[in-house]
Amino acid sequence: MKKEYRVRKSKEFNDIIHLKQSAVNKQFVVYYRKNKDHLHVGISVSKKLGNAVIRNKIKRQVRMMINHLFKMEDSNDYIIIVRNQYLNRTFKENEESLFSLYNKISKRR
Repeated sequence: MKKEYRVRKSKEFNDIIHLKQSAVNKQFVVYYRKNKDHLHVGISVSKKLGNAVIRNKIKRQVRMMINHLFKMEDSNDYIIIVRNQYLNRTFKENEESLFSLYNKISKRR
């Protein structure tokens, strides 16, 4: 995922989260908001999930899932928060879980 598609600033994270439009399952919480440009995604992984090496691995995996599942023409902002159950599932199960949330959000729009 290119850097231009990432949400980086904490103010942007807070703006998206405070709208309280979300979809939830055991592995992820996804907040979303409509925008005028292209896709923007922010990923948040808690320190409770592991040390920096583990958290960075999780972020890389989630970025790969986003590249496979999300449409880059999509004009939404997403904040993906990874939950503890992520560690108990395989990559494929987590990918299917994120895809189901993406579909749920797409149907709402």
